[in-house]
Amino acid sequence: MSTAYETLLVEEREDRVVVTLHRPEARNAISGRMIAELHEVCGLLEADPKLLLLTGHGRVFAGGADIAELLRRGRDEALQGINSRLFERVRRLPMPTLAAVDGWALGGGAELAYACDLRIAGPDAVFGNPEPGLGILAAAGACWRLPELVGESIAKQVLLAGRNLDAAASLAAGLVIDVVPAEKLPEEAHALLDRMARSSATALRLTKLVVDSPGAHPVADDLAQAVLFEGQDKKDRMTRFLEKRSRA
Repeated sequence: MSTAYETLLVEEREDRVVVTLHRPEARNAISGRMIAELHEVCGLLEADPKLLLLTGHGRVFAGGADIAELLRRGRDEALQGINSRLFERVRRLPMPTLAAVDGWALGGGAELAYACDLRIAGPDAVFGNPEPGLGILAAAGACWRLPELVGESIAKQVLLAGRNLDAAASLAAGLVIDVVPAEKLPEEAHALLDRMARSSATALRLTKLVVDSPGAHPVADDLAQAVLFEGQDKKDRMTRFLEKRSRA
């Protein structure tokens, strides 16, 4: 993964890719250039599936979309779904994705975090969607994805009443898996990915595919399980489990 990026810091490891949003002069606001570069990362992860850790530089995840760019956008740009198409692509990446959020995750920054499979937070994390105050709506996924994540009532508090969810509220709502000290956030995020990486990569991919396939059940479940049942990985893992239990 040797591409040079202007708005991202990208680190490739054997089983994961770590992407840091890096526009310190703009609180990591999501610009058109960042959108394009995140599309490049998605293309690489689709071709070579790995876990994704997404975080922000400098104790802020992303302070929203680039307002100066939004001001210049009109009807045609809205219909292109510039942000929403990317976030949906992130959502559909083959392997699990994790957003490690400390500080602000507002507007498009919050929607990018919502698009990840899991979120883990530092104590200063704040999720919010203040778009109506700017005369627009949260059109890059929050209006339908947030109700799925936290329920309609809390979602409407955020989207209509302008409520921000701090770390404690996010944990109580189930938006984040855990809240950890800021200095331990990278370590805990990687520990969570380590736990997933110990599972079968194929099983993770198919589980994610089935979970994200509403209306296709139980056929999708059965087809995915049929693939896994024929795999050597399943046989090896179950054999090790039985051998370990017999020795106990």
